[in-house]
Amino acid sequence: MKNSLLNKGLSFLMAFVVLFSTLSFTIESHYCGDHLIDIAVFTKAKVCGGNTADKDFAMKSCCKHEVDVIKGQDKLKLNSFDDLDIQHQLFLASFTYSYVSLFVTLPKQVVLHKEYAPPNLIFDIQVLDETFLI
Repeated sequence: MKNSLLNKGLSFLMAFVVLFSTLSFTIESHYCGDHLIDIAVFTKAKVCGGNTADKDFAMKSCCKHEVDVIKGQDKLKLNSFDDLDIQHQLFLASFTYSYVSLFVTLPKQVVLHKEYAPPNLIFDIQVLDETFLI
């Protein structure tokens, strides 16, 4: 039980490590003078005194817009089956075949007496003959 929980916990941790090491995102911050106006992750930061959708809006000279790009790992090695040597290919193929063959269903067995109804008992023979198993 303890090893199972430990294995699951480590697997979950490693999945998060891979996910967050390959994640890339941007952090945008907008300053007017020395004051932070807005900070945004994954979206555009709001600009002071106007909407970013306005084309006529010009940024004030005292304002500053910073964009920090945090790049994740993008050089992942993708292996294929052909990259393995012949011994490993043979092992994987035979292991996969034997593992899949474990789940092959057996043919359905026919029950011959399934539709048979026993005869109706009119008399209880054991009571009439007074023979009981003890």
